[in-house]
Formats: sequence, C-alpha cells, structure tokens
Amino acid sequence: MYAELVEHERTGRPIRVAVVGAGGSMGQGIAWQLGHTPGFRLVAAVDIDLARARRAAELHGRPWTEPRTLSELRRALMKGQTVVAEDIRPVLDEGRNAVDVLVESTNTVAFAARVVEQALRNGIDVVLMNAEVDCLLGWWLHHLANASGAVVTSDAGDQHGVLVRMMDEIRVWGFEIVMAGNIKGFLDRYATPESIAEEARKRNLSPVMCAAYTDGTKLNIEMALVANATGLVPAKPGMLGPRARHVSDVFTLFDFWSLRNPGVVDYILGAEPGGGVFVVGYCDDPTQQAYLRYYKMGDGPFYLFYRPYHLCHLETPVAIATATLHRKPILAPLPRPVADAIAFAKTDLLPGTRIHRGIGSEHVYGLVLRHKEAEAADGVPVCLLDQEEAPVVLRRRIPRDTMLTWEDVAFEDTDLLKAHRRQRDLLRLPQMA
Repeated sequence: MYAELVEHERTGRPIRVAVVGAGGSMGQGIAWQLGHTPGFRLVAAVDIDLARARRAAELHGRPWTEPRTLSELRRALMKGQTVVAEDIRPVLDEGRNAVDVLVESTNTVAFAARVVEQALRNGIDVVLMNAEVDCLLGWWLHHLANASGAVVTSDAGDQHGVLVRMMDEIRVWGFEIVMAGNIKGFLDRYATPESIAEEARKRNLSPVMCAAYTDGTKLNIEMALVANATGLVPAKPGMLGPRARHVSDVFTLFDFWSLRNPGVVDYILGAEPGGGVFVVGYCDDPTQQAYLRYYKMGDGPFYLFYRPYHLCHLETPVAIATATLHRKPILAPLPRPVADAIAFAKTDLLPGTRIHRGIGSEHVYGLVLRHKEAEAADGVPVCLLDQEEAPVVLRRRIPRDTMLTWEDVAFEDTDLLKAHRRQRDLLRLPQMA
C-alpha cells in the first residue's frame, strides 16, 4: 500500500480527502496525518467551530483558504487548496470532481447520517470514524454505497477496525476465531458529563464523549460492529468483561470451550497492555500445534494473539486507501444483523423526560445484545436516541438499569428515524440489494 501511495504522490494523483468534524481531536489528528503521509491531500477541513477548522488546515501544512462564495470554493478546490468551512454540503455537491473520500469524524448521529448519505449518493467514498452512525445505519449506508458505486467503511484505527483486520489475518493462518476482545481501562455505567468533567478536561475530550467511554457505551457499540461484521455474538447482554491484570489472564477468566460456538465478542477490564485488543483462536491439529509450541505460542488448542495498541487517526489513511484504491471496506456488516447496542436507563427516569442525546448522556448507557434478544424485547437502539431535530420523550417511568423499549418512548418522525425505518424495511428483504 505504501508503494502505491508514493506512486500517487509522484505522479500528482493524490487521494483528495474532506474531513467533517475537523475541529475535534481525531479530526485534527487526521489533518496532520494526511499532510505527512504520501499520496493524500486534505481538500476540505470542515467544522462548526471555524477556528478549530482553521487549525486543522494549518496542521495539514498546505495552502488553505476560507471561501465566501461558491465560485471561490470551486476555484480553491481546482487549485488544490484546502478549503476551510462550516458547512460540508457545498463541498460534497462537487462530487468526485473535487473529493475522493469523506472522513466523517463528528460525534453526531443524525447530522452524520445526512452528510454520509449525501456523499454516497454523489459517488464519494466514506470512512466512518463515527462508530455510532456506523452501528445504527450500517446496512442502509452500504446499500447506498453499492447503488452509487462508492465504498463506505469503518475506520482502520479504532478497536473494531483493528480487531477485524487481525481476525482476517488469523483466519488466513487457519484458526477458528473463538473471541474478539477489547481491553478497557475503567468502567462506570453511571458516569455523566457532569461527573466526568474534570477527567474530560485532563484528556482534552468533550464531557459527553468522555462519559460515553467511561459508561461503556462506546465499547458496546464497537463490539456490536465487530459482531455484525463477523458473526460472533455477546455471551450475555453487555458481555462478560472480567477484571484482569494482563491480557494473558484470559485463559483462566473465560471458559473458551463453552464460548467456542459460534464465538464471542467480549472485553477485559483494567488489564495491560492498556489500549490494546486481542483475539483468541482455536487449532487442534497436532502438526500445527507442534509448530506453535516451537513459536512459543503455548500448547493450545486455544491461542492468544494481541496487539498492545490501536492508533486511531494514525491508521485512518489505511482505511482511506483501502476504500479508494482497492475498492473494499475494512469492515462491513453481514447481510443480517447479529447484535444491537440497546439503551438502558442510567438512573430512574420519569415520564416526560426529554432525551436529546443517548450516547454519553446523563440518561442512558448502551449494552450490546444478540439481535434476536433485542428484537424479542423490543429494545431501542441507543444510537437512535441522539435526536438533534426533536427530543425523545419518555411515556412512563423506567427504573435504573432497565432496557428502554419502543413502548416506553415517543419519537417524532425525524430524518434519523426515517433512515432507520428504511433500513428495517431493507433488512426484511430476502437479500440485501
């Protein structure tokens, strides 16, 4: 891949990337990375905070401008300047004449869904650093991409992208996948933006985002994505998640014989290496086991493979290049859902409570469930509660740690709800279009 990118740089054919959410921590990291990896150009740095969008353009390190008219925008794109703007829509309207790939790096769901849909309908490839919209609408977005000849993919550097890349390689080696696992440092289901504010400040994160990490919602969304891409399932709602000192403790913490079919997604808590991910594979062939003993991998039949890091924005160029040059996603959902990330009450919720945000809010946290269980219980996807157009209103009292069902909540007919409904209709078809 690196040689391909060097060739694109040498021949003056860089991959043209627009980043929406360029003002956020990940967006700014991507802007810097694209300026230091051959074969890429940041053609647009877009954020509602223009000062931070300008900072992203500066980090990219190439000439940039802030056009005031459509003609100025088009001239800047033709000249190869980085456009700084608050609104991504005029950039996407230029289609593949100006942009090869959109990186969606906001922490929204409804807005992200609209932007990604516009990009895909215009034939622009999309990389989702936004796991929330990926989890909620993945099938619909891939359907749109297939219809327009575009590619939409999860990012390569978040835990779910790293795990799927690892699993692809481990399967090539001939192993059966038993577990795909995350290593989580800390968990407090009841964290709120207020309770986590000081920690968020230390980590240069928004309190809402920090709460979503701390209460486990982000983890459960990411592992739902892994499940839906691989067929692995959670062993129970929210997964098992035992505390561990080191990733190698998994051999004593999990009963892999009982988890082997069909294999599971899970996590360990507080273990080293922090920030890593792991995969457990199964091999009972005596010939291969002899080789694996020689390679210091143990006696088997269960074998541990782990990566002590995931590097987020550093790895985003891998996803961009895989989509744009090789025309395939890093991660894509199977034809039918395997798991859902469902909303549970973070505190006792009263009738009339208005929820604008689900993810990282003071109201709910998300747990991954098997899709059939979520459907049978009528559970509401946690990502669907991020309704910027109109709040979700609770119809009844919901005790803490209780699943929110469709009977519990009143939705207005927003664009996000309509997109979710279109996806549900699509998934009822005999085969995905």
